[in-house]
Amino acid sequence: MRVVLSSWGSRGDVEPLAGLAVRLRELGAEARVCAPPDEEFAALLAGVGVELVPLGPTVRSVVTGERPPSAFRLAPELVAARFDTLTAAAGGSDVLLATGLMPAGARSVAEKLGIRYVFACFHPFGLPSRHFRPGRRPGTPSPKEETDLKVLWEQDAQRVNELYAEAENRHRAAIGLPPVDNVRDYVFTDRALLAADPVLGPWQDMTELDLVQTGAWILPDQRPLPDELEAFLDAGEPPVYVGFGSMAMHTSTDLARVAVEAVRARGRRVLLARGWAGLAPIDDRDDCLAVGEVNHQALFGRVAAVVHHGGAGTTTTAARAGAPQVVVPQVADQPHWAARVAELGIGAAHDGPAPTLDSLSAALKTALAPETRARARAVAGRMPTDGTTVAAKLLLDPGASDGQARE
Repeated sequence: MRVVLSSWGSRGDVEPLAGLAVRLRELGAEARVCAPPDEEFAALLAGVGVELVPLGPTVRSVVTGERPPSAFRLAPELVAARFDTLTAAAGGSDVLLATGLMPAGARSVAEKLGIRYVFACFHPFGLPSRHFRPGRRPGTPSPKEETDLKVLWEQDAQRVNELYAEAENRHRAAIGLPPVDNVRDYVFTDRALLAADPVLGPWQDMTELDLVQTGAWILPDQRPLPDELEAFLDAGEPPVYVGFGSMAMHTSTDLARVAVEAVRARGRRVLLARGWAGLAPIDDRDDCLAVGEVNHQALFGRVAAVVHHGGAGTTTTAARAGAPQVVVPQVADQPHWAARVAELGIGAAHDGPAPTLDSLSAALKTALAPETRARARAVAGRMPTDGTTVAAKLLLDPGASDGQARE
């Protein structure tokens, strides 16, 4: 059986597909991943022997450029890339799974090729709901608010159409398919896979769609930590990790100084992850080390706390390691993960995207409290580890229930 997995987005949108591809291969299927051609994504997939089919522009060029393209330019570019790339990559396949930034175009390709299409998401926060506004936290609305929410979600569908409908329907017409009236609902389908941990990210009553929650898709990482990092970890008490992944953090000026001084104010050593924000030590003191891309699964269990942007992948990895967290959310689903970390008592949600010395120091006080670490370890012990297995079985056997996939 041949499966094509497609995404356009940051590492948190690509690494789960690598984990799922590896599990599919272990179950006897052939899997390839269509994803942005960033060097780190290519290296990630090559490291586990999964074929990368380049899809669209690099994410780094979009995120870190001085003048990022507008959504009205990027959206049709991605639609065109999906029609071209996926048509070639999915020919002769059995299943096409799409996720990441609104994957308009993917289902149309599957429809033309006559293969099964599956939409997957890493959180439910952008899915239509009677319980919360687009982009807001869930709540319990009044009857009047429910009516208002229906209108707001209809407007959300209209906004998606404004971005994607012209390109989607133009490419559909070129391959002999009729137009789509509601691109958002066509992409989402009525039954989607939710690749989020059920303890960290429960979804009940958060959307009108019929979601199948598989659990998070984790790619096991066996890489050793660099010698310099091992020596730093062994040289003193566990440090506080600070890293923002593929967030350029344009909203924060002098971020490295704020982070280092806030951690030092709590009497801790500092481990900076350079990432796309380009974090670097602010002086030559030996209580701070900067590292590149390393094995978070091996590292997070050995740090005092993890300060990060709140991407689904980083939040899940820290939670699985039992590491207290400080989430400094920037965009999209990140405020929701920050709020969930605070609700579970496994860390702190920073108020706003631009930390100051005082605000970050206060959040660290919460994260570094002994009771926070105790709760973090307790939550880690309840998180299942079979997400990729469940998802792979559901892809390989469309008639299987989620209960059967877990057997």
